[in-house]
Amino acid sequence: QVRLLESGGGLVQPGGSLRLSCAARGMIFSAYDMAWYRQAPGKQRELVAAIPITAIPNYRDSVKDRFTISRDNTKNTVYLQMNSLKPEDTAVYYCNARRSLFQLDYWGQGTQVTVSS
Repeated sequence: QVRLLESGGGLVQPGGSLRLSCAARGMIFSAYDMAWYRQAPGKQRELVAAIPITAIPNYRDSVKDRFTISRDNTKNTVYLQMNSLKPEDTAVYYCNARRSLFQLDYWGQGTQVTVSS
């Protein structure tokens, strides 16, 4: 059974940092494209950053130069380092694993990130 276990969310002041982790179980981690999404109250879920199996990351414009996505295939874990956090980054952050060739798509339970003074 595939499981994505997120951790690292919390309350942080504007300008602060957090690092989210997503540990994958029950899957061949290196074969999956990994991504972080977020959903703020009343808004649609949006892609924040992605790191495919090629390990070439891409980011939404609003987080470029502030967030860094990385993956460790030896630990079956994907990370999202978030710096210079802003109140508009407040959302539930979700880990996603996708293997399009086989139409496989998995989600974590989400972790809350709140940026507030």
